[in-house]
Amino acid sequence: MDTPSAELSAAAPGLQAPPTLKTAPARIALVGVHGFGLHHLGNLNRLSAQGLVELVAVADPNPPAPGALPETTAVYADLDSLLAGNHSPDVIIVATPIQTHAPLALSVMASSADLYLEKPPVASMKDFVHLQQAARDSGRSVQIGFQSLGSHALAGLACLARGVASPELPAIGRLKSISATGRWVRDRAYYKRSRWAGKRSIDGVDVVDGVATNPLAHAIATALRIANAREAEQLASVDTDLYRANEIESDDTSVIRLRTADGLTITCALTLCATESVEPYITLHGSEGTAVFHYTEDRVTVTTGAGETTHTFGRDDLTENLLQHLSNGTPLLSPLDHSGAFMRVLEAIRTAEAPTAIPASSIEWVGTGEQAHAVIPGIEEILDRATTANATFSELGLPWATRHRAGAEPLFQTAKNAVITLRTGTALDSGLSPRPYLHPVTTQSGIVVTDHLPIDHAWHLGAGFALQDVNGTNFWGGRSYRRTAGRYLDLEDHGRIELRRSVRHQDSAVLDLEWIGTDGTTLLTEKRTYGRSVVDHRTWRLDIRTELTAVVDLALGSPGSHGAAGSGYGGFFWRLPVNGQPRVFSSTADGEPAVHGSVSPWLAWAGEFDGGPATLVFGAPQESADPWFVRLDGYPAVGSALAWDSPVELKAGHMLSRSIPVWISDGSLGAAEIEALVAAR
Repeated sequence: MDTPSAELSAAAPGLQAPPTLKTAPARIALVGVHGFGLHHLGNLNRLSAQGLVELVAVADPNPPAPGALPETTAVYADLDSLLAGNHSPDVIIVATPIQTHAPLALSVMASSADLYLEKPPVASMKDFVHLQQAARDSGRSVQIGFQSLGSHALAGLACLARGVASPELPAIGRLKSISATGRWVRDRAYYKRSRWAGKRSIDGVDVVDGVATNPLAHAIATALRIANAREAEQLASVDTDLYRANEIESDDTSVIRLRTADGLTITCALTLCATESVEPYITLHGSEGTAVFHYTEDRVTVTTGAGETTHTFGRDDLTENLLQHLSNGTPLLSPLDHSGAFMRVLEAIRTAEAPTAIPASSIEWVGTGEQAHAVIPGIEEILDRATTANATFSELGLPWATRHRAGAEPLFQTAKNAVITLRTGTALDSGLSPRPYLHPVTTQSGIVVTDHLPIDHAWHLGAGFALQDVNGTNFWGGRSYRRTAGRYLDLEDHGRIELRRSVRHQDSAVLDLEWIGTDGTTLLTEKRTYGRSVVDHRTWRLDIRTELTAVVDLALGSPGSHGAAGSGYGGFFWRLPVNGQPRVFSSTADGEPAVHGSVSPWLAWAGEFDGGPATLVFGAPQESADPWFVRLDGYPAVGSALAWDSPVELKAGHMLSRSIPVWISDGSLGAAEIEALVAAR
């Protein structure tokens, strides 16, 4: 179909027909000699030179070029004519457009031949089930052309997925998630190469030629195989977030998020609108490291605390594997039944709403004429953010991903253009400690001054409250620092904060929240209040107050209270977007080293944000002299540390409160202006 990938391997037995091949060389017929059919012709020439196959016939309405076939090969316009030619092929290879797979495959099943069917198998789950039944009834074998499933690397990756090392690859600890990343370039000519290119359907017949179902289908199929998800029932859910930059029906840029029946998340972030094409890859995210599999090159790179290891594996050819299966019972590497999980994904894409068109203002065109190709600016980092956070484009809040905003709604709007959006966080990955937060928050002129799900710390979520340790539960996200280990550990200790009720007014909102521990019990209840007021034409004020009430006796801690010096973050936290010429200062100090860990009535951040200069002034909580937590060089963030270097004990039924005012201003404010704002508090 789209482009040949490496033909790779890992044996996995499934429901397979008994061997039927009795002849040598095997008699092969090829349906479709153009496009990916050219790859099969080359491979059959190789196998023919080894005396393994004889190409007895081909079928294609567009005849092959003169000299492209052996002189003894018969040529037909279609499969029916080929079958009527009495060539008695042992195997028929079908490498034709997607929408023709089902009828052609069924015709092969009605003959005496076994089948090699290119990916995707068919264009709907209904057709897939029909083909499965036809294969069982006929007793024929069907190999699906996911060449990536022939890689010898898959055996080693299966070991890593189980948390153990293989002979070639060191272990990466407990498998947390799998991601697939594909960044390819396709020009206008690509979508004009055939009538079906980029179509969802033609004349009522399903095609489903999108980025995830054809050109980068191997990325999804390979990730599923590593996760040991082969049949449709082994997937618990499929989330689709589909977009297109090109003038096509199908998607060219999408996130497909899968959850297996075993609870593993697989996030596939794919585009045909990259700056340049790179080899696609699968990443296994472990508690002690990562393994990156470039499946077209059979290359795996494992990175752990001990360093980096790279190993290149061999591969098995799927056509040879099918012949071996028919002659001596070797298990098929890509049997039809093992495409069930992939077909579940295809069906979700087929039945989803039509892909959202990305606005022209968010697309750059590179090149001219038919060679011009669409580029989505920053798409490489966007894909990385999606796979790091296991988030869709919509959940990332991208400006062009406007179709779905579940769990996000304006809290209230200030004068002019300032917006405050409350996100419930319910769709967040469990490793991020799902919780409500504010993002985006803007100045009155509309400059965004919060960030969320950043690539460096995906668990940094806009403006809100969180703690890394509440009686051993991590409500912060990411790794937990433990004194006994003297380092951050990737633990299964994440809790969640759930919104139970909210009351909205014009200038304020009150949220009732519940902090739920790893065992499902409630540790804290919280009343969180947001208020807004306009100060003048360029400054408005956001008041955030939390009242935390312990349900049981609690110790509220931080990495600092566990022995990580200078890392006492926890409590109020504000993640800023990247900004130019940042300056952080207080009433007594200037610069990150001086203000970090200090206590002062206020702390200010000024910088050149996307849209212009802005200043944020954070007022210290009146309830306690908490130190400021500040990061400027590594990432931009400000917090008020609740448990800087020792835990806070909170008895059951007792309440702890913190109130933080934040002045958000267009332009740069000087110390005198800031002092006036704080004095009027």
